[in-house]
Amino acid sequence: MKDIRSMDLNLLKALDALLDECNVTRAATRLGLTQPAMSGMLTRLRESFGDPLFARAQRGMVPTQRALDLGLPIKQVLAEIDALLQPPVFDPTTARLTFTIASTDYALHAIAVPFLSALKPLAPHIRVALVPVKNGQVQAQLERGQISLALLSPENTPPDLHARELFRERYVCVLREGHPVAKGRKLTLKQFCALDHALASYEGGGFHGVTDEALEKLGMRREVTVSVKSFLILPDILRASDMVAILPSRLVAGMEGLVVSAPPLEVPGFSKTAVWHERTHHDPAHRWLRELLFKTCADRR
Repeated sequence: MKDIRSMDLNLLKALDALLDECNVTRAATRLGLTQPAMSGMLTRLRESFGDPLFARAQRGMVPTQRALDLGLPIKQVLAEIDALLQPPVFDPTTARLTFTIASTDYALHAIAVPFLSALKPLAPHIRVALVPVKNGQVQAQLERGQISLALLSPENTPPDLHARELFRERYVCVLREGHPVAKGRKLTLKQFCALDHALASYEGGGFHGVTDEALEKLGMRREVTVSVKSFLILPDILRASDMVAILPSRLVAGMEGLVVSAPPLEVPGFSKTAVWHERTHHDPAHRWLRELLFKTCADRR
């Protein structure tokens, strides 16, 4: 064989059948070909390998030494090609791969924590890297394989990507246990506005948010004196002060030392979306991991 680029791989299947059958007619039947077609393939094989490959005998044909030497390598090549064409099998119990999730700090607590809790018993060897969302870079990161999946809001989801809503989040009013106004009665809107407020500003340094927009529609305002970039520090700030904050319900669910109630006004919630690229859309491992993520979020609705 002079050049693999000019080799018809169907000829290897023909040689494998001829070696097994040592008969042109039987080999043709096995491959669903006519006898003349198989004879033509044998001629091409002889030209490619520069060897007769088979010699006539009283009962069919006998392979030359060259043909015998080719037998095992050809079976191995055909088996490897067949394996390439089969859908890959994913076994989470033995899989070893790294799944990288880009997330905000809120989504780390609300989504990644329960996801990891569900993942570890099922796939103990899968590594999960949790990295910050880099605004404006998510699509490029997904295309390059730098991240496997991103947890975003719909308005920040780049176009031309696969996306699925994980849940709708609602806001709740949060105070520390023992707060003077948290004694078994619901906060009035007037009481709420009179309190000292804290909020999370994604860009950092902002003192105006969705709650302020909702208050403005009612002709009211509040005083925000603490602005943080991370949602995760706010529960600690509330426990240590008489401040109040409007926070996502999943962030504070089950947290000790806090009193959670419905806000005294309607504050629009938001959606969280899982986003991934076409390059991993059909991959069995990534599909399994995404389905587990979807199920984890659905179970906590």
